[in-house]
Amino acid sequence: MAVSDNVKRGTIELLILTLLDSADMYGYELVQEIKNRSNGLYTMQESSLYPSLYRLLDKGFISDRQEKVGKRRMRVYYHIEDVGKAYLAEIRKEYLSLSRGVLSILNINSLEEMVDEEHE
Repeated sequence: MAVSDNVKRGTIELLILTLLDSADMYGYELVQEIKNRSNGLYTMQESSLYPSLYRLLDKGFISDRQEKVGKRRMRVYYHIEDVGKAYLAEIRKEYLSLSRGVLSILNINSLEEMVDEEHE
């Protein structure tokens, strides 16, 4: 597996757990929240989300429950567990440290400076 695949997988898990830490959500809702909160800079297909959700379920970091929507349809909501909250704190710290290191190597001292470079 390429390094970029590992980074992407870790980032997706970080985003999922962060969103679930604020509220229980279903798959499509997670995809939309990721897109909306990133101002459209981070988008993903719903089908790309489910492997990460299943990994998080298998590890016990999240749980799921089904709720009836309408007369016949069921919707699966995902919920972060306490062990998932502890894991979130750990991977958030690692991600922020890694990001600071990369930005330092790129000679970017602030996020404002990075935004300014994007507009040049």
